[in-house]
Amino acid sequence: MQEIEKLKQLKSEREAMKLRQKAVTQEKQKHEEHIQTICPECKSRQLIHDYERAELVCQSCGLVLDDDFIDRGPEWRAFDHDQRMKRSRVGAPMTFTIHDKGLSTMIDWRNRDSYGRAISSKNRAQLYRLRKWQRRIRVSNATERNLAFALSELDRMASALGLPRNVRETAAVVYRDAVDKNLIRGRSIEGVAAAALYAACRQCSVPRTLDEIAEVSRVSRKEIGRTYRFISRELGLKLLPTSPIDYVPRFCSGLTLKGEVQSRAVEILRQAGERELTSGRGPTGVAAAAIYISSILSGERRTQREVAEVAGVTEVTIRNRYKELAEKLDIEIIL
Repeated sequence: MQEIEKLKQLKSEREAMKLRQKAVTQEKQKHEEHIQTICPECKSRQLIHDYERAELVCQSCGLVLDDDFIDRGPEWRAFDHDQRMKRSRVGAPMTFTIHDKGLSTMIDWRNRDSYGRAISSKNRAQLYRLRKWQRRIRVSNATERNLAFALSELDRMASALGLPRNVRETAAVVYRDAVDKNLIRGRSIEGVAAAALYAACRQCSVPRTLDEIAEVSRVSRKEIGRTYRFISRELGLKLLPTSPIDYVPRFCSGLTLKGEVQSRAVEILRQAGERELTSGRGPTGVAAAAIYISSILSGERRTQREVAEVAGVTEVTIRNRYKELAEKLDIEIIL
């Protein structure tokens, strides 16, 4: 009996010690949080973490708040992308371009275990069933099926247009907001996805015309424009009109023109904008005309047909726009 009482006493002492340690840890955490957010000298919140010296420094007064803080980064070093990928021990980041945000797992199609050894034929049937049910569980209801199809369609169109990652993420967020507000009802998934991609291009200043979006989508240009206007109004998207300057780098790259031609075309468009010569005209046509003028002035002339093919406008449009720009800006062009 005495031994049992001693054991109970020891157990209670251990529990009390654990509670005391927990209270001390919480107090330390609160103190560290307070230190890390406010400078006690000047009450500033602009603090800098100097990881080389392991110091926390106030940017305003230079006071060192902590000289022994914990570096929560990895304990390993990597000098190139391959080393970083091999030594990293985390999963893929969360992304909006996958219907489950990339948080679920996938069973690999190769019949091998974690050591790379082939799985026996006895267990392959079980693995096949697991793989099948895992695919079914990932897409469990109608909303997830809608998202899975729409986001795959977004990814397909973005790949065809060569759009960067940030545009794809923005388009996925716009589409998810449209789903949350029930704006998909009565409209095709392809049309809303194409409209979300066009809105994302406008938001990220990576301009693509409605004609370019319609070429890679499965719906007409008219439907994309109508759906885009609807979702931008309902979601309150504040999108500025596309500037002709945004198209210059892409068109110059397609025509293999030097940076001098591009900078001169941007300057022409800036002067045209100051004199309000670009308002009421298509941005692609004005950008193409400025590039055509700049190529002649820089001695790297491109024909109107070559510029028209890259810009997706007609030669007549380029002729009309470049004559207006040359006349209003007093640019002498020797053909």
